[in-house]
Amino acid sequence: MTLLNRSLLMVGVLSVALGLTSISAQATTTFQADSLSPKKDTIAVVPTVRDSLLMERLAKLQKTIPLPYHSVVQSYVDYFVFRKPSYTRTMLERMPLFFPLYEKMLAQYDLPDELKFLSIVESALNPRAVSHAGAGGLWQFMPGTGRDMRLYQDDYVDERMDPVKATEAACKYLRDLYNIFGDWHMALAAYNSGPGTVKRAMRRSGGDSFWTIYNHLPKETRAYVPQFIAITYLMHYANDHGIFGEKFEYPIPNDTIQISGYFNLESFAKHSNIPLANLQKLNPAVTTTILPEYTQRYPLRVPREQFAYFSSRRRAIMDSASRLPVAMPHVLLAHAEAIQYGTDSMTNWASLGGNPLAGMRLGDELDEAKVAKVAAQLTDAEPVNASDEDLETVVLRKPKKQTYTVQRGDNLISIANRHHVEVYDLKRWNHLRSSTLQRGQRLVILKEVAETRAERLADQGTEKARRKAEVTAKTKRYKPRYHRVQNGDTLWNIVQRYDGLTIDRLKKMNNMRSNALRPGQKLIVG
Repeated sequence: MTLLNRSLLMVGVLSVALGLTSISAQATTTFQADSLSPKKDTIAVVPTVRDSLLMERLAKLQKTIPLPYHSVVQSYVDYFVFRKPSYTRTMLERMPLFFPLYEKMLAQYDLPDELKFLSIVESALNPRAVSHAGAGGLWQFMPGTGRDMRLYQDDYVDERMDPVKATEAACKYLRDLYNIFGDWHMALAAYNSGPGTVKRAMRRSGGDSFWTIYNHLPKETRAYVPQFIAITYLMHYANDHGIFGEKFEYPIPNDTIQISGYFNLESFAKHSNIPLANLQKLNPAVTTTILPEYTQRYPLRVPREQFAYFSSRRRAIMDSASRLPVAMPHVLLAHAEAIQYGTDSMTNWASLGGNPLAGMRLGDELDEAKVAKVAAQLTDAEPVNASDEDLETVVLRKPKKQTYTVQRGDNLISIANRHHVEVYDLKRWNHLRSSTLQRGQRLVILKEVAETRAERLADQGTEKARRKAEVTAKTKRYKPRYHRVQNGDTLWNIVQRYDGLTIDRLKKMNNMRSNALRPGQKLIVG
């Protein structure tokens, strides 16, 4: 039996198992609202993208990294098209913010342009995303891995969150993994679980490709390459499935000021007429609202729109942001480096210089021993969590369907919040072109078994996550949760892992008077 025939057979088996109905890619989702009580769940029959169309389009997209059709890839495409179209829409909206940087950096390191989609799999394009295991940033480096890659971290600055420096570190690491395996699928699997894990799977299976060692890899790594292929497909063809971005994010044109000594971002933003949210968006590596006394020449990015106002009042503004007046020689104004991305001229996130706090630069090469050390910290880094399940488990389980009858006073937002789903998804499931509802109207609602890691990282730090934390706090009985401090943990990266937790609240719950932590320390986190 040929590989293609085996793949088609697997698709048939999986489709039967999931109860999927094949439709064309352009068709909309079809869920029938039945007469069941709103409280009663049934198994949903979810549509699927036509396999022949998916094969044809993947073949057209393929450049350097193979994009083969596989039943598992099909499952992820169907999941993000029909069950979670809101996630796909969000990724479309975030792409313009980071992809010009990725494309430039990948070209600089002579790496396949397609690798830019890997950051979606890693962090959902959230530069301040922190996993339950402590991996952080757009490329999800563990604390120890980040230090090995010369990414500075302390309680105030975490360069794993810096788009430029983290992307350069990821390029170096991916380049070295490809040099080890000579195969991009294997390099991607090793990026997720470490080259040692991949080599063990090769020995156990006797295989030398991702699909031949598939069953011998950890569950998360099995999902990694198929998800990468599915995301690559969706970022090209989402519009053909009726999914469109609505609120695109773009880089904020900026200039820089170099900061030495203590600096309060909230005070600076207030007196400079800069929205604090914009200042934080431009400087994701600054993990609190202050820079400490030992800061030396930190390049703080400032929106260009307010830069002239700041320049005209810089002494008063800088004095307000500092504990003591800042001597003028310590405030060096510098125009941000402009970098060409193809034919477009955009303002870069920052210059590609070394660490402003420690004067370190990324090395040009990583030998295999170094790669092994870095990989050892990545292996099995992400634990399975009851409320944060791996994507493979969620995708291969059938969602449940509820039918809700619209009552007087209902609207889409209230219904979506009540059932913990997205308004965008609710409209897609029910073919709603407007937000108008009629009393007695029946709506289909898909209920997933759990929130995936990808969804949690995408939502982290957003208003949606804050609302969810508030609802959870009001509805669940109190039972303390604990966190065991690991090497590299800081108060900031700990609070990022737990919804609704702040540094002040963490310190108050644990009667802490300082920010000092020790490995093995047990902290109450909720």
